[in-house]
Amino acid sequence: MPVVSNTSPLLNLAIVSRPALLREQFGEIWVPPGVMGELRLEEDLPGSGAMREAKETGWLRVAEVEDQPLVQALRRDLDQGEAEAIALALQMKAEWTLLDERDARTVAKSLGLRVTGVLGILLRARREGKLASLQTVMEELRQKAGFHIGAELFADLVKQSGEQIDE
Repeated sequence: MPVVSNTSPLLNLAIVSRPALLREQFGEIWVPPGVMGELRLEEDLPGSGAMREAKETGWLRVAEVEDQPLVQALRRDLDQGEAEAIALALQMKAEWTLLDERDARTVAKSLGLRVTGVLGILLRARREGKLASLQTVMEELRQKAGFHIGAELFADLVKQSGEQIDE
């Protein structure tokens, strides 16, 4: 079954040099045109080169969203990429929908979609032995990508990963 992603999980993992985790965990990733536009592959920005390579090698793929009225309805509360990603996930009957933003995750779950985000992907990689330190990568996300992780969530994820929190 397909996996559909919004911009944030793709770009943030690319910025911290971990886009391979996406391919390892999900194989192909599908995105709607709005997300592809937000990735800005033609520009020289952090993460854009890795996403360009993902598209060129074929594991990052684009699909048109058929239900534009649904996209417009979702746009009342979400940005274009999030709205299109949710609509595409419903259209494709996605196994997973990759979203980081709280509002988008709430909407997706309310529509029956199975959701994970960059932190879930990293935790899974850590548990599978494909990541030496979850804590290190979460710190990189904070510093390089400006990714917000609350202190309580950070500590909880480190604990779930089996690591000890560095003071």
